[in-house]
Amino acid sequence: MLKTGIVGLPNVGKSTLFNALTSAKNAQSANYPFCTIEPNVGVVTVPDERLEILKDLCKCKEVIPTAIEFVDIAGLVKGASQGEGLGNQFLHNIREVDAIIQVVRCFDDENTIHVSGAVNPLDDIVIINTELALADMASVEKRIARIVKQVKAGEKEALIEDSVLKKLMHLLSEGTFINMNSHFEGDEAAVVKQLNLMSTKPVIYCANVLEFDLKDGNNYTHEVEKYARANNAEMVIVSAKIEEELAELGVDEAKEYLAELGIEDSGINRMIKAVYSLLNLRTFITAGEKEVHAWTIPAGAKAPQAAGVIHTDFEKGFIRAEITPYDDFVKCGSYAACRDKGLTRLEGKDYEVQDGDLVHFRFAV
Repeated sequence: MLKTGIVGLPNVGKSTLFNALTSAKNAQSANYPFCTIEPNVGVVTVPDERLEILKDLCKCKEVIPTAIEFVDIAGLVKGASQGEGLGNQFLHNIREVDAIIQVVRCFDDENTIHVSGAVNPLDDIVIINTELALADMASVEKRIARIVKQVKAGEKEALIEDSVLKKLMHLLSEGTFINMNSHFEGDEAAVVKQLNLMSTKPVIYCANVLEFDLKDGNNYTHEVEKYARANNAEMVIVSAKIEEELAELGVDEAKEYLAELGIEDSGINRMIKAVYSLLNLRTFITAGEKEVHAWTIPAGAKAPQAAGVIHTDFEKGFIRAEITPYDDFVKCGSYAACRDKGLTRLEGKDYEVQDGDLVHFRFAV
């Protein structure tokens, strides 16, 4: 399952956002640093209005959406890379996630303590990025020391790795997240991936604002947005407190509340969509009389790979994939009607599964 870590300095709204994301109250929220001592984990279903529509058309009882695991990780402070605060624990937990949501405080409130004494979103971002980069530099230095003998012996793989490691040291010294697509390719990218560095993970900056700034943002969010754009990251404006209140309401009440605020979609939904966009993910669907089930795949995944997400036997024995586009299915109302109109087709192993494809796999065990 996809795992996303929620990080940030103490008292920026991480645990409040986590409570809203998971609609659970198991993430303690208090006005002092380190109230989150152990990482809280919650599984969040990905909102997809297509699934309920398909449920009605297929006349089935069960809907199984795809899901994301969110981890609320203890607050970071300056010096975490040297073990300050809960640094060592934080750094261990953040290495385990696929993507990072960095919550940034973008509001003034004299009643909520800021760990640095003043609100400055870009300074907060720099503190976290610097600590992650310093910790990663220590890991890279250790790796360089381990392959010294192989490099001196002229071993090809070691020479490639040494070149990549030195390139990483230069990039990390700048204290920003590293964009894998921009800086590395081929054999280099494979070396970097094995290192599992924190500074190479995709990032979403979550600008946490007060209610009246939710629609248009403020000067703080404009700064964060500019920074995110310059660093190939994404930015979403969220009011963690409002999201927590929305989590307490029913679906219709929540929609009315959002309408009153002039917002079409909740921050949580926008956050989840941002994760999918950032990680370049897609959803395909299996739908029948028993259930409607959503499955997550990377963009560009071929039909056998998609089959393997359901079961390894499906991929090993893959023969064909029967594809029905979602829009065509909804217009026709059934698989039979789609087949009669020639809208359902058989695809082979080279077919790239598209977002929203309804798929039935043919395989032999």
